Amino acid sequence: MWGKIFTYKWYKIIKMLVKIHKSYRIVVAICDTELKNKQFEQENKQLDLASRFYDGEEKSKQEVIEIMKDYNQEDATFNIVGKQSIEAALEAGIISKEGIKTIKDVPYALVLM
Repeated sequence: MWGKIFTYKWYKIIKMLVKIHKSYRIVVAICDTELKNKQFEQENKQLDLASRFYDGEEKSKQEVIEIMKDYNQEDATFNIVGKQSIEAALEAGIISKEGIKTIKDVPYALVLM
């Protein structure tokens, strides 16, 4: 007998969509993958994740954090939607908890430079 018990933990790999829009200003659109193609409305507010605006590349949480840090140094604007994306933005230090809003329990934040 080996005398050891091995425990395996399965972790869900969190993925988010990131799309970089470059015009006169850089706009970074980030949303949780499972929110893509959905719309949320509450009173006079709306989140439309069905548009191509959020139709970006799938990235890991660590990749998203690095992208946010890099583009924050370039004074980019950020549109961030979803629990995992907001958590990544908090970890990257580009938003504070006071800047987080919700529509139908979906958190979002805008960072305008």
